[in-house]
Amino acid sequence: MNLSLLEPGHIAIIEAIDTDQGLEQRLQALGFRQGREITLIRRAWFSGPLHVRIGTTEVMVRRREAERIYLQEISQNGALA
Repeated sequence: MNLSLLEPGHIAIIEAIDTDQGLEQRLQALGFRQGREITLIRRAWFSGPLHVRIGTTEVMVRRREAERIYLQEISQNGALA
């Protein structure tokens, strides 16, 4: 699954980022790293950006970039789905 499919309030673990090197470095500088926990806070209307939290950092991510960030969703009880 990718970040663009995550539902608001759900938590997942970043498995991979599949994009060009420049964007990958910028995302890593913001905390998008393999193994990090990510929470989708909300989605903007009309295919706008996604508001996510990684650790204590909150970031807005374009949907086309979110489609390149692959996740393993965590169920509500904390186990991997």
